[in-house]
Amino acid sequence: MKAIRFAETGGPQVMKLLDVEVGEPGPGQARVRHSVIGVNFIDTYHRSGLYPMQLPSGLGMEAAGVVEAVGEGVSHVSVGDRVIYFANPPGAYATHRLMDARPLVKLPDSVSDEQAAALWLKACTVESLVERCARVQPGQTVLVPAAAGGVGVLLCQWLKSKDVTVIGTVGSPAKVDIARAAGADHVLSYEEVPARVREITGGKGVDAAIDGVGKSTFDSSLDSLKRRGILASFGNASGPAAPLDIGLLARKGSLFVTRPTLFDYYATPEDFAAGTAAVFAKIASGVLKAHIGQSFALADAVAAHKALEARQTVGSSLLIP
Repeated sequence: MKAIRFAETGGPQVMKLLDVEVGEPGPGQARVRHSVIGVNFIDTYHRSGLYPMQLPSGLGMEAAGVVEAVGEGVSHVSVGDRVIYFANPPGAYATHRLMDARPLVKLPDSVSDEQAAALWLKACTVESLVERCARVQPGQTVLVPAAAGGVGVLLCQWLKSKDVTVIGTVGSPAKVDIARAAGADHVLSYEEVPARVREITGGKGVDAAIDGVGKSTFDSSLDSLKRRGILASFGNASGPAAPLDIGLLARKGSLFVTRPTLFDYYATPEDFAAGTAAVFAKIASGVLKAHIGQSFALADAVAAHKALEARQTVGSSLLIP
């Protein structure tokens, strides 16, 4: 098989496309032939060393494909099944993968491989953030930085399905229409936050800010919250947020701040079953729609990461083996 590997952390250039052997599945394993690979910002954190990993390593946490072989004890998927997964450790940037079979989920005929790879990890992330982390309720107001990005678009779609007022921020005028089409009621530039947020909310602020940008937006998201509001800071697209003086939370209105990660919300079989069922329900009802902004060949993973980190992408990005 062909697979992206990296032996040292750094910029996109550390990724190399190599020939790698893939064997037969052992107990509890499956071999999957990938058709479409999802590109997510967390991939850049692994590659750069922001999230330390044992090296050398593969890269990528999400892909759709077909099960080629299963090992002893695997019964929830069979040879020939179309599947989607997100999984740790990374290794999805490859034509084939030998892996633990537990994260594999069968795809219904109504969901294409491209839709699945563009949606799955991001949609599960959105489910965990909205429903179980920030616990957003109908009638609330939520701030979504990077509302035209891969996760941001899905956040807007999910929140609007709950009758939530969405205030999105974008980095360029070209992304305004994307955020509005996803469901954002108000679309602001980053420079307008938090002043315009206070204006829109009559001075009260938002119930929650769900922020995947990190360093450059953390303070403005915090300053946009209402009394006892919550900031779910789930990503580091602009770098990790600075250390927080916990006393600041009291001075700004008894605020809540959390740094959630997806795998803590999908840690048990019960969590996984409930979360993935909610995601499939939103897809089936038409709430969640894949917005595939760009696709790259697997061999062009370097270009994909450069575009992602330069904020030149919109919606979801895919790699095609």
